[in-house]
Amino acid sequence: MNMDLWIREQIATQNKKAMPLLSYPAVQQLFITVDKLVNSSSEMALGVRLIADRYNMPFATTYMDLSVEAEAFGATCTYHADDIPTITGQLVSSLEEAEALQIPELGAGRTGKVLRALGKTLTLVTDRPVFANCTGPFSMAGRLMDVNEILLLTYEEPELVHAVLEKCTEFLLKYIKAMKLIGANGVIMAEPLAGLMSPGPMQEFSSKYVRRIIDELQDRDFVFCYHNCSNAIEKKVDAVIATGARMFHFGDKADMWELLNTLPKDVIVMGNISPSAVFMCDSTDKMALDTQALLRKCMVFENFMISSGCDIPAATPLENVDKFFEVINLGYHKARLWGQVHREYLIPSV
Repeated sequence: MNMDLWIREQIATQNKKAMPLLSYPAVQQLFITVDKLVNSSSEMALGVRLIADRYNMPFATTYMDLSVEAEAFGATCTYHADDIPTITGQLVSSLEEAEALQIPELGAGRTGKVLRALGKTLTLVTDRPVFANCTGPFSMAGRLMDVNEILLLTYEEPELVHAVLEKCTEFLLKYIKAMKLIGANGVIMAEPLAGLMSPGPMQEFSSKYVRRIIDELQDRDFVFCYHNCSNAIEKKVDAVIATGARMFHFGDKADMWELLNTLPKDVIVMGNISPSAVFMCDSTDKMALDTQALLRKCMVFENFMISSGCDIPAATPLENVDKFFEVINLGYHKARLWGQVHREYLIPSV
């Protein structure tokens, strides 16, 4: 699929669709636990298909799991019945350990299951593009070195951080290349830890490495969506743009209006209804009101694709997800009936 053309079509079309990061709630339809899901390539593929059957989204996406790559390097991974796996402990704490760190082969840990799940997904989902998921280089390095330690080490021992980042980047290049060869149309790269740095260090320790990966693998048929759900990301927009991604996804703390005014108009900008405070709430009314507010504020931007602010938890009430799509479909339907979106009408005065 020509993804350059697909992006232009998504921006130009009047038939806008919502694209939340929606995958783990599939466990509710599969009647399994999260830990069983993430350890079965068949269950993962079937879950993506079930979500695609239930919701008419512009593309299908696999599972955002920031533990997969670090576990492949040898980090300790803890599994949970009702939540995604997490990395514990510190694998690398010195330059000697960084230099001795072995870059894993494809298939190490759960990477083989993830790649097999992607292949199976592509046989089940043929009516829309399919995006894989991976961790960004700095966020991966943080899980190998401890997320708190690495932020301090960018100042105290930058050569150590760069040594680990080089190995993370080398692994990501071959891991994402495998996803591309299997047939994925794109990949969502989650790099939230980078957003905790100021713009200069973010550029040096994250965007530079992300750009290396994107420059080598992104082309007409394969695109990158850069995800960062940290606070105040709109203040670091230059470092975000420097990644070279064609799509961007932001968290619920981001100012979507400011981002949409700043980012190029030929890239897709996604966000940012809170998964925890809104999707997981016990009120479909709140779901509707928050969705309406964001839609009215941002739908005037043709390159805006309304979404969740991050990955939607497995236990999210599906009636809230249903309400999210209902509100958006109605909102865009009314806009099409008007013939055009009137900025002065859609944006509240207060």
